[in-house]
Amino acid sequence: MKRLIIVSALLGGAAAPVAAQFLGMPVWNSPKGGTGITISGDYGKPNADWGKGNAFGARGTVGFGSLSLTAGFASWNLPGTLPTAKSVGGNAAFRVIGGILVPVNVNLLVGGARTTASGASGGTTTLIAGGGVSVSLPLPISIEPYASVANRWHKPTGLSTDSNIGWTIGANLGFGLMGAHVAYDSESLGGGATGGVLGLGLHLGLKLPMM
Repeated sequence: MKRLIIVSALLGGAAAPVAAQFLGMPVWNSPKGGTGITISGDYGKPNADWGKGNAFGARGTVGFGSLSLTAGFASWNLPGTLPTAKSVGGNAAFRVIGGILVPVNVNLLVGGARTTASGASGGTTTLIAGGGVSVSLPLPISIEPYASVANRWHKPTGLSTDSNIGWTIGANLGFGLMGAHVAYDSESLGGGATGGVLGLGLHLGLKLPMM
């Protein structure tokens, strides 16, 4: 029943929030930032309160040291005959503390996405604003565990805006040019329900040394 309410919100028929920024995905973050270009392939697994299913997506990030700009998309395939939800959007992250000589990183994160469902005339616009903190661990491989908190505003077509605070915990791992990322995202849906999304992915980075 919960997944029916979620899809109804995409169609403009019920006042329910949608998960994170890209539907079916965590709010990905890397407070450390970096330079160069990173291409990411993502997989998201929403929990039962979100209606289950599987989400797949891709992102491209351009890093300028303290500033990182990302554009991407995600496609959430719901179980059964429910519509596929597709999100397109981007975000900007600015590192305010950290760098190559500082092991603790803090950043600010803002972003937005537009989600539509197959065959629907309406959709949902989501905006996020928050920040995160991470630690750069001095290991043979690059490991960046992080935690983020962000407010999420959800505006289904023709309905009022819904606002929730959500959190994400995750880690970014680097093995030279290749890397992996994992995160878990949680957001209260009201009525005792909590939407959770487990995310996994791989990335390819063409990066320069940190600024």
